[in-house]
Amino acid sequence: TLRPRVARLLEVPALLTEQYPQGLGPTVPELGAEGLRPLTKTCFSMVPALQQELDSRPQLRSVLLCGIEAQACILDPCSYLGLALTSLYSQNTTLDLLDRGLQVHVVVDACSSRSQVDRLVALARMRQSGAFLSTSEGLILQLVGDAAHPQFKEIQKLIKEPAPDSGLLGLFQGQNPLLH
Repeated sequence: TLRPRVARLLEVPALLTEQYPQGLGPTVPELGAEGLRPLTKTCFSMVPALQQELDSRPQLRSVLLCGIEAQACILDPCSYLGLALTSLYSQNTTLDLLDRGLQVHVVVDACSSRSQVDRLVALARMRQSGAFLSTSEGLILQLVGDAAHPQFKEIQKLIKEPAPDSGLLGLFQGQNPLLH
């Protein structure tokens, strides 16, 4: 819920897609995406569903990407001026956005998979393909840029809220060959 609220505070455009909601269900309210009109898709990448939106932003250089099933939609092909995107499947979307020449910042603590192995391999592949892996807090502070930012105090309150365990700490400890 942190990301949609921060996107609103910083006036970062945010887009939301839903993968086959008739069969998989709609976006859950816990995401905090009220006010975002989800675009329905069946392709594992969100790029075809957002083609018009992306084409209408020739100044776009960078996107922040989060979603579920990182091994499918956040990777495969089918900026702070940036655009925050939320997808059901991040892997496919990442490759498609990189192919368009965009910088892709994958919010690792906002991407999941049904299995940790799929999640880890997808994150490693995204990184190997040229995407930047970062955390929500790291990207938020990068977007804010300075404690003098007019929204900093409000954003600081949101950052200080306890975050759920992302399950990633163990993946970054020791010598994990997929992340080197």
